[in-house]
Amino acid sequence: MIKWLHQHGVNPPKLHLKLPLIFAPILAIILAVTVTACSPSSPMVHQSRSPDLSLETFFTGDTVAYGIFEDRYGNLKRQFRVNITGTLDGDTLTLDEYFLYDDGETDQRVWVIKNLGQQDDGSLRYEGEAADVIGIASGQIGGNALNWVYDIDLAIGDSSLRVKFNDWIYQQDENVAINRAYVSKYGINIGSVTLVFLRGNLAEQVYPLDLKNWPQ
Repeated sequence: MIKWLHQHGVNPPKLHLKLPLIFAPILAIILAVTVTACSPSSPMVHQSRSPDLSLETFFTGDTVAYGIFEDRYGNLKRQFRVNITGTLDGDTLTLDEYFLYDDGETDQRVWVIKNLGQQDDGSLRYEGEAADVIGIASGQIGGNALNWVYDIDLAIGDSSLRVKFNDWIYQQDENVAINRAYVSKYGINIGSVTLVFLRGNLAEQVYPLDLKNWPQ
């Protein structure tokens, strides 16, 4: 974990006491100077904002995304781009996502997302699954905003690190949405992800993105 944190710009405090290894992560958390990233508590605060976000309408078909990962200090650590194909079957949306990172790494994730319908508070609820997501992801839409919360195992060499994603997607117009994700471990902010999604006429101009070669 410590190696991964360093690779991503997260520098836990140096400990000079010789203690059993089990205490090191606990002390690192206690002594860390950052706290969990602040983010809105409920998408219902956006209920009056427009355009209304519908995952099925926005993501069915071909979508592209451009993204960055920043460490907790706002330093750019990675860039990536994504081709997304969305298919709708009844109340289930499947998103097939292909990634290219600026260091040449590629990845794929398949989301299977089910619409649970409108709730008593007026929000629209979703749940989703993906291979590297732990359990069930929980989603809620209010107005133009989706809050999507889940735990994920990030691959680190031959091992993995379990982190929490607090995802927010804000639809800007018919063909543009912005995604802001806060990444934390043990309640401590370790970074954030920002993406811009393009669909419709905008996506048609560049889809599919070249996922073999990062632009030079």
